[in-house]
Amino acid sequence: MPDLCDLRCVPCREGAAALKGEALRGYHAHVPAWEVVDEHHLARTFTFGDFAGALAFVNRIGAVAEAEGHHPDIRLSWGRVTVEVHTHKIDALTESDFVLAAKVSRLWEQRR
Repeated sequence: MPDLCDLRCVPCREGAAALKGEALRGYHAHVPAWEVVDEHHLARTFTFGDFAGALAFVNRIGAVAEAEGHHPDIRLSWGRVTVEVHTHKIDALTESDFVLAAKVSRLWEQRR
């Protein structure tokens, strides 16, 4: 499988198959810092030393989400950003969710 950061998020059609079981575990191996919650969504919390850093990170995530056409749920609080990703159209996980998670992780790694 290529690096997920090299892939693009693709629009999902209603009725598309959700990732489950072994396929889901295969994708998760590429973003191990993310938690797979009930085979429904990915979640990860990032911590910062201040509000401004957390807000700047949210804005960077927003730019990637817009470019990919795939939008996560983001919670911002003082020094903390929690990101949850799933495909809303089918209320489950698809490859695009893992692609977006990988791109957010790359932003985190490049923050310095």
